[in-house]
Amino acid sequence: MATAKTPTTKATPKVAEDQILEAEVAEVVEAKNEVRDKNPAKAGKRSAKAAAAAEAEAAKEERKAEDAETAPEDAKPRQAQNPTRSRLARQGKNFRAKAELIDKSKAYSLKEAIKLAVETNPVKFDATVELHVNLNVNPRHADQNLRDNLVLPAGTGKTVKVAVFDDATVEGADISGVETLTKQLEKGTIDFDILIATPAQMPKLGKYARLLGPRGLMPNPKSGTVTTDVAKAVTEAKAGRVEYRVDSTGIVHLGIGKVSFGADKLLLNAQAVYASLKSNKPASVKGIYVKTIHIASTMGPSITVEPTL
Repeated sequence: MATAKTPTTKATPKVAEDQILEAEVAEVVEAKNEVRDKNPAKAGKRSAKAAAAAEAEAAKEERKAEDAETAPEDAKPRQAQNPTRSRLARQGKNFRAKAELIDKSKAYSLKEAIKLAVETNPVKFDATVELHVNLNVNPRHADQNLRDNLVLPAGTGKTVKVAVFDDATVEGADISGVETLTKQLEKGTIDFDILIATPAQMPKLGKYARLLGPRGLMPNPKSGTVTTDVAKAVTEAKAGRVEYRVDSTGIVHLGIGKVSFGADKLLLNAQAVYASLKSNKPASVKGIYVKTIHIASTMGPSITVEPTL
């Protein structure tokens, strides 16, 4: 019986070439390894010497970390810190000199406080004297959200430009006329400090509420800028009418005149504000109505006033 012969495969020229290339690459790699073993300093970045140095450095860092963990709190090095300066120490030299005239532990009478506010003005310009009254009210309640306006007896010391949104010409107004003001508002131009309107003309101003509202120029009956007696409103605005309203924390901030007014005129204005706040006391507020009162010139030190309202 004849036996089957196992077929034999002959290496093709292509396979032979690949085998030769692999052998040559292996010889080159082996030669490089021999050179590196004989001269480790030229082996590259991670030579034996460099590896040993890296291991030594790592061991050193580990010892430092262990010493820091086991060392007592007093022995640990502390970073130097500059002491925090007080608010007064961070102020200018002139301000600090003026602040020394005020006894912070004392509550002054209104007359004394106004006199001190004039004397402690640290700036060269004619600063405004500001009155800050912290009331025991909750502005979230409608009846306690105080808002009013009054005419200061001595004026505000400011020259205001009054505009009247009405067809009639009003004596004393700087700008008047519906058509004139409409053209300016259409362009986004605001060339006045106070805007007064009649109730009949208010619907025409509704489209400009986004322009006037954020600037506090939108006429409002509570501020006396929406009225049928436009002539009287213009006269009062020129004479020094001011508006006040409690902020979200129940504090009234109001300028009562300029330092150049002198203590007597400023006292008259402050007393007028006192009278207005007292007459507007909400019926729902029981007990203490005024928490604190402070007075100061613009950029000047604060003076505590006796809350006698």
